This record gives sequence, structure tokens and C-alpha cells, in this order.
Amino acid sequence: MESQQQQSPAVETPLLLNSNQDHQDRPSPEIDGGGGGGGGEGVNDDLDRTLEWLETFLTLLGFNQSSKQSLVLSWIVFLSIGLVLPVTVLELGHCLGCERYQYKSFELNIVVSQALLAGVSLLCVSHNLRKHGIRKFLFVDQLSGRMDRLKAQYIQQILNSVRLLAVWSLPCFALKGVREIIRMYYVPHDQPWLSVAILLSMILSWTYLSTIFLAASAMFHLVCNLQVIHFEDYAKLLEGESEISLFIYEHMRLRHYLSKISHRFRIFLLLQFLVVTASQFTTLFQTTAYSGRITYINGGDFAVSAVVQVVGIILCLHAATKISHRAQAIASVASRWHAMMSCSSTDSTQIRASPSGVHLEATTNPPISFPISRSDSDVESMDHYMRMPVTNQFPSYMSMSSYHKRQAFVLYLQMNPGGITIFGWTVDRHLINTIFFIELSLVTFVLGKTVVFGTE
Repeated sequence: MESQQQQSPAVETPLLLNSNQDHQDRPSPEIDGGGGGGGGEGVNDDLDRTLEWLETFLTLLGFNQSSKQSLVLSWIVFLSIGLVLPVTVLELGHCLGCERYQYKSFELNIVVSQALLAGVSLLCVSHNLRKHGIRKFLFVDQLSGRMDRLKAQYIQQILNSVRLLAVWSLPCFALKGVREIIRMYYVPHDQPWLSVAILLSMILSWTYLSTIFLAASAMFHLVCNLQVIHFEDYAKLLEGESEISLFIYEHMRLRHYLSKISHRFRIFLLLQFLVVTASQFTTLFQTTAYSGRITYINGGDFAVSAVVQVVGIILCLHAATKISHRAQAIASVASRWHAMMSCSSTDSTQIRASPSGVHLEATTNPPISFPISRSDSDVESMDHYMRMPVTNQFPSYMSMSSYHKRQAFVLYLQMNPGGITIFGWTVDRHLINTIFFIELSLVTFVLGKTVVFGTE
């Protein structure tokens, strides 16, 4: 019992320590408080500054609703800029004889769909941030006592997510700006300042709503990619010879974090899919049932808003499927590790005996490294060499006991794959294929109702 209590600090952080490093030289997670050693203070400061910068950015978008004042202010700004401003501009800027260049029904549909998506994003993400805070929201606190290498990867992933948001937002903003400028040219008003005011108001409202939606998708993408770091580190743990209980404990911990992520984002993902689907099919109904000519001037916003919605869906689906398949691939890595360990315990020591069975001679084979092929898909990449351990001992009861433990561990991983789920449905390739065929069936149904019957 005492020996188990002495090993408990190591159980908390088995993934963080190198096999050649003394566990007693590192401070415990409770004492360290997220430091990970004196040499990691600079990395900790960088991580804290990065999190503060990210929290400030989310506050500017209205996601930080930690107090009643900030909550009320955030939703007032959202309703004013995202809904009241564009509807007022459409009512004031509407002119008779301009239906060819500005169809009011199209514009209102786009404003409502963008506002709904942004409202769902703002509601779900702000609720999680208010309840958990930025560190627990990103599961940064689980790094307490861990290697500085993981913290550096955390910083890199946060910067990559913000960069990804900028890469997708800027082209959409450019398309929207070009479209509004062209429409201002074809829809003249009595006073030039009114045209400029309408132009700036529509761009401001659309940019605000689209940025909120894409930022929420980028946050989910970031949370999933941060967990990928830990699954990669967990796969590397199988190179060493550790207790099976440590492997099971760490896998249970990783699955627990995935369950938390699924629970926090399941409403957001579900509502996002529903709103995007409803918006796209409303657009399909309106465009196919419209008897006039649809051009980039009167219907260009459909294309721009569709690009934004598809980008947000792709960010979420890519992140969810990536972490799901990375979690499922652990079973394959563990099976390969189990086979190597089992083969090394019997084949690494070859026993030569005379026909009479009197003379025995043991010869040991050199260590063998099995290369794991690098896949082009980062979903399945576990890029490292796994060395086969070599032992000079003959098979015994202890080795057989280890074999059964490894077999039970592999069976446990196969029966508990893990991944991002939405009310029990794992977000992986099978679910994406199902969604694709459902959407394709709905598109065919809508086209049959509008195009075929309209022609008849």
C-alpha cells in the first residue's frame, strides 16, 4: 500500500517524463502549479501572455460575458450591429425599380441566417467561457507539471488557429466588399453620402457576424487540436516499458477530456448544422423559384454567405474527425506494440538444444526497429519508430502475466475508441458520409419541387 502511495505522483503525469529522467527531480503537480520546472518559466510566461491575448481578442468580439454588465453590453452590440443596422439599411435603401439589382427578400434571408449563426456561436462559446474560464475551456490546466515541449506546442496551436481565422476571413471580406461596391454603383441614391453610409453599414454588419461565427468554429478547432498533442504524446509512451495501469489511466483521462469537449460543444455543433442546412435550402428555394434573372449584383451575397457557412462547417468537421480518428488509431498502435512485446519475449532469445535435450545455448538477437510508414493524412499519422524491446530472460509466469495484461489493455482500447460525439453519434467519416447523403437527398427533393414542377 505504501509503495502505491509513493508512485501516485508519477501516475498523474506519466506522459510528461522521459524514460531516462528521474521522477523525483521534478516537482509534483500541486507544488508546481503549472510550472514544470524552473527552466520552463519563460515558456509559462509566453503561454500566459498568449492566453491573455486570446482572451482579449474574444472579449472584443463579445464572447467574454463574465459579468452582468459585459453580458448585457455584448448582446446589445450584437442586436444593434448584427440585426437592427442591416434591416434598417435595407428598409431605407430600398428604391422602386431597383429589384433587378437589389432583391429585398434575398437580402433579408441572408441577414437572418447570418444573425442566427452568429447568435448560436456567441451564446454557446460565451456560456462555456463564463462557466469555465479560458484555461479550463482550452484544458490548459491539465499541463500542470508537464514538459515544456507541450506548452510550446500549445502556443503554436493557438497562433495557428488565429492565423487560420484570418486566412479565411480576409478573402470573404474582400468578396463582400467588392460586391457591395458594385451594387452601390448600380443602385444610385439621391445623395452620395447615403450610398457610402449604406456600403459601410452593410460591410460592418456582415463582417461582425461572420467573424463571430468563424471565431467560434476556430475555437472548437483549437480545442480539438490541443488534444491531438496529448494523443500523440500518449502514442509515444508505448515505446517504453511501463505498467499497464498507467496506460489505462492516461487513456481514461484523455477520454474524459473528449467527453467534456463533446458535452460542451454538442449543442453548438447541432445548431450549427441545422441553421446552415435551413439557410442553404431556403436559399435554394428562393433562387430556383425566382422568375427573374439572378446575377452577382442581386444574388452575390448568397455565394459569399454560403462560403462563410461552409468554411465554418469544414473547420468543425475537420477538427472533430481528426481527434476522433486519432483516438481510434491508438488501438492500432497499442496492438502493434503488444505484438512487438510478445514476439520479443520469446523470439529474442533463441534456445538451441541437442537431440537428447542435454545441451542448451541461448543466443540473443540485436534490437530491431520497425518503421511506421508516414501517412499523408495527419489524421492517421503516428510518426516515429517503435523499438522492439529485447530481453535475455526465458519465458516465465511473469512474462505470461504481462502478456495477459497487454491483451486486456488492447481489448480495452478496441472497445473504448473515444472521439467527439453528438448525443452518442461519433463524428467520424461514417457520420460525414451520412450527412452528405442526407443533404444530397434534400437538394434533390428541393430541386424537384421548384425546377420540375415550375417548368410544368
